[in-house]
Amino acid sequence: MGCHKKTPIQRFILANKNCIAASALILATLTGSPVLAANVAPPPKLAASGKIIYCSDISSPPLEYYNTKSKPVGSDIEIGDAIAGEMGLRPVWKNIPFSGIIPALLAGHCDAIISQLFDKPARRKVIDMVDYMYSSEALLVKRGHDHGIRGLADLSGLKVAVENGTTIADILHKQNKVFQKIGKKPMDIIVFPTDTDALQELVTGQVDAYGTTLETGAYYIKTHPATFAVAGKPFHKILTGVGVRKDNAELAKAIQKAIDNLHKTGKYNKILKRWGISGDNLEQSVLQ
Repeated sequence: MGCHKKTPIQRFILANKNCIAASALILATLTGSPVLAANVAPPPKLAASGKIIYCSDISSPPLEYYNTKSKPVGSDIEIGDAIAGEMGLRPVWKNIPFSGIIPALLAGHCDAIISQLFDKPARRKVIDMVDYMYSSEALLVKRGHDHGIRGLADLSGLKVAVENGTTIADILHKQNKVFQKIGKKPMDIIVFPTDTDALQELVTGQVDAYGTTLETGAYYIKTHPATFAVAGKPFHKILTGVGVRKDNAELAKAIQKAIDNLHKTGKYNKILKRWGISGDNLEQSVLQ
C-alpha cells in the first residue's frame, strides 16, 4: 500500500487534530508558572485554588492552536495567561469544541471562555462578556481558484466548509435563505467539528471555499501564501470578548481590570503585534 507525502499545511492540520484528540483524554493543559504577586484581586474561590480555568476551542491560529510540541499557543492564549498573571493565578486551558463552549462554561467546567468569542446579543442573554478586541469574517479559497467569489452573494451553488457553532456558519445559513427567496440555488454548507477539519476540506479540494475569521484566514495565507487567498473583502467586524457566567460578576470585573492593566503596561499591544493582529486592537475593555 503506497504512502502519499503530506504538504506542510496537511502536516499542520494533522498535528492539531492529534493534539485535539489527545485533549479529549487529558482535558486540562497547564501553561505558564504560578504567579506570586497579584495586581488585581481575584474572587476568593479562585484565590484559594490559585488558578483560573479557561475553556477554549484550540484549533484557530493565530489566536489559539497547538504548536509542534503540543502546547497551546496564540494571541488569546497569551492574553489569557497575562490576565491570570495580573490576578496572581495559574492559567489552566481546557480544549472544548466551539459548539459546546458556552454550555461547558454554564456547567461549571471552567471559569471563563477565551476563544475569539464574538459579542452577540443572543450570547449576552446567557453570559457576560468582557470585550478586548475586534474580529472579522472572511472566505478563504485556493489561490487561483476563487470561483468568481467577491462576497456572500457569489456563493450560490458552491460548496463551503465551516466549523460547527460559529458565527460564519450562521451567516451562511442566512445567506441561503436569501438565495431561496430570490430563486437562486443555495450553497452546500458542510459543517465540521473543528476549524482545522473545515480547512482540510479546502486543502483536498472537496469544497470551493472555507468560511472562517479574517484573523485565522490571514494566518494561513501568511504561512502558506502559494496555497490560499481571501475571496472578496472581509466582513462582519464585531467586538470579541471573554465569556463569564452571569453569577460571577466579581470575576468579570477583575478580568476587565486586568485587561486595562495590560493596556497600561503595553503588554496587550505587544501580544497583538507579535501575532500580526494589531488592526484588531480595542483601546479599552468593555464589560457587557
